[in-house]
Amino acid sequence: MISEETLKKIRKIEIISRKAARDIFAGQYHSAFKGRGMEFSEVREYQSGDDVRFIDWNVSSRLGRLFIKQFVEERELTIILAIDLSASLQFISGGKSKKDIAVELSALIAFTAMLNNDKVGLLIFTDRIEIFVPPKKGRTHLLRLIRDISEFQPQGRRTTIGAALAYLTSLLKKKAVIFLISDFLDEHFDGALKIAGRKHDLIAVVINDRRELNAPQRGIFQFKDLESGVIFTADFNRGSVRSAYQDIRQTRSAQLSELFRKYSIDSITINAESEYEKPLFDLFLKRKHKFSR
Repeated sequence: MISEETLKKIRKIEIISRKAARDIFAGQYHSAFKGRGMEFSEVREYQSGDDVRFIDWNVSSRLGRLFIKQFVEERELTIILAIDLSASLQFISGGKSKKDIAVELSALIAFTAMLNNDKVGLLIFTDRIEIFVPPKKGRTHLLRLIRDISEFQPQGRRTTIGAALAYLTSLLKKKAVIFLISDFLDEHFDGALKIAGRKHDLIAVVINDRRELNAPQRGIFQFKDLESGVIFTADFNRGSVRSAYQDIRQTRSAQLSELFRKYSIDSITINAESEYEKPLFDLFLKRKHKFSR
């Protein structure tokens, strides 16, 4: 049974997401994603300059004059929210955890898709496939997805992005738009990323927290790896420690960006303490311009 507190939380997310989806994102979203292909619409009489490859010879021979096939874009999309809920997503240094951002961002994408009459499915993963909800339409379905993301207690603690992408690549027979939402604290998923990016329209959403990005300027801190449970101490009074921390973070960020660029995967980075609407809007706008060329 869902608690009253959870229902209030879901209702609040719904209200905010619906408004943003309707007022800000709906138009940009429609232009940001291409349909699955072209489907036959009707025939019309041939006109000078038409592509002869599309002449419908059966209709033409029956009616005694040339007719040409017309096609329209098959608009209905399948959106998959592939969400990492490993232990590192519980990290919080401000008002919201990385998981909170993942929930709200997923709701915004889902309601925007609903306004465009697209289907939305959900994959929650850690170091295993935790849950898969097949794509469907409708408000009731979307509220279920939000509830699942908000309340789900995963069995795994670590992250295996490669296994999650391989699962989707095997499961989904038709092309889908996959939003891969994670902090990407994982390795060795290059191959699965490449394959999934070729078969589907894959978009990487990287969620960070400012405390992870910037080394403390002073002090001795005790850290705990939320996924492995390892506890260690670091002395940030030492310049060499601060520099090493920043080098590791910058190198990882650069490698991730290069990986997305290499496989032509669109990506955005969301900071847990910042607004996520603008990066998402900018992504839609960028893709709109790309497809309109």
